[in-house]
Amino acid sequence: MAVEHAHEISDASSNDDGKIRTGTIWTCIAHIITGVIGAGVLSLAWSTAQLGWIGGPFAMLCFALVTYISAFMLSECYRSPHPEKGARNYSYMDAVRKTLGKKHTWFCGFLQYLSLFGFSTAYVITTATCMRAIQRSNCYHKEGYSAPCSGGDNFFMLMFGLVQIFFSQIPDFHNMRWLSVVAAMMSFTYSFIGFGLGLAKVIGNGTIKGGIGGVHTASTAQKVWKVSQAIGDVAFAYPYSVILIEIQDTVKSPPPENQTIKKASMASIIITTFFYLCCGCFGYAAFGDDTPGNLLTGFGFYEPYWLIDFANICIIIHLIGGYQVYSQPIFAFVERWLSMKLPLTRLVNDFYTIHLPFLPSFRINMFRIFFRTLYVASTTGLALGFPYFNQVLALLGAISFWPLAIYFPVEMYFVQRKIAPWTSKWVVLQVFSVGCLLVSIFALVGSMEGLFVQRR
Repeated sequence: MAVEHAHEISDASSNDDGKIRTGTIWTCIAHIITGVIGAGVLSLAWSTAQLGWIGGPFAMLCFALVTYISAFMLSECYRSPHPEKGARNYSYMDAVRKTLGKKHTWFCGFLQYLSLFGFSTAYVITTATCMRAIQRSNCYHKEGYSAPCSGGDNFFMLMFGLVQIFFSQIPDFHNMRWLSVVAAMMSFTYSFIGFGLGLAKVIGNGTIKGGIGGVHTASTAQKVWKVSQAIGDVAFAYPYSVILIEIQDTVKSPPPENQTIKKASMASIIITTFFYLCCGCFGYAAFGDDTPGNLLTGFGFYEPYWLIDFANICIIIHLIGGYQVYSQPIFAFVERWLSMKLPLTRLVNDFYTIHLPFLPSFRINMFRIFFRTLYVASTTGLALGFPYFNQVLALLGAISFWPLAIYFPVEMYFVQRKIAPWTSKWVVLQVFSVGCLLVSIFALVGSMEGLFVQRR
């Protein structure tokens, strides 16, 4: 093994920061779908069951529209002050700082990176749930559906953490498009399996279950809590504002980056909505009031067990990529900030080129290895020590949804497009923002109630 010591030198390019950007509409779609379509798509049948046959599909279509409007406005803020000719903003936090000023920057950065860290931790828990579901599926097949088949998640979380230590050494978004493509393909696969199993059960039942009002509950208050949680689940299943600017920063130009990301957003949201509607509606049609929280890990289906196992394997592979999509912006922020603060520190700025036989050479940095390993260990440790973290994440999602997905994009769009107060466009967007705020507050109440129920 040969080791070559060298200070990092950026690639030659006509771009203002020296990076060669090679991203296309297809890589953007892969990144977005990897970040948006998670295992949560399989829980949307439960949300549809709470909202009913009218409310469920209507909620998904409404939030698809909300997400596109948010993405459209945010894509205009990648460059400042002009959306096509201005200077680049390399992250969401950069865009807020240059457009709205420092007063908003810390609040935005705190919510964004806290959300990203929370998503990463939730992916550790979800992966362990899928691994345990494979174990239980095989147990039920051998021992019968009434067998206890219990087991813990800790070993599976540690295994996922070890895998992520390796994948976390991928330098940045520019180098992980292959992982996003694989992850996106896996999300299509398990979504089709969930949809297919729901359709097969509907055909087997010979009837479409469910009703216009959704699941019946013992009291009106209980129905309100369930509807609140369901709307929150649907609302938080769409937005990807916390990673959109970082994805846009990978796009080559011409054409202008904002045009490419708008087309990618439209395609991604259409694809996402199709899968959400298929899994949500057919899952509800198959089970009615008995719809499980997750079609594959909640054991709405037991057979064919090999297909359930395969779908969960696809979810695990997808979550490996999804973890990186939500972690890379944090890696980039910390490493870029520290490099600026400590430009002469060799630990932070020196890279070593490793040459191995029969493999392409690659570069390592000691701080990158240390920090990213510590980050993976922290998310894994939090997942191990806090079994109710997914409920906490739902609460965090309710708190951060409106500021990150609605408020900041709207306010930055006003500045970028020089929209004066009390003009027709200003009033429409303010009504849009306030409406989303009210929905976010309603979902927040449901998330708090869900957390309290889990802690009892």
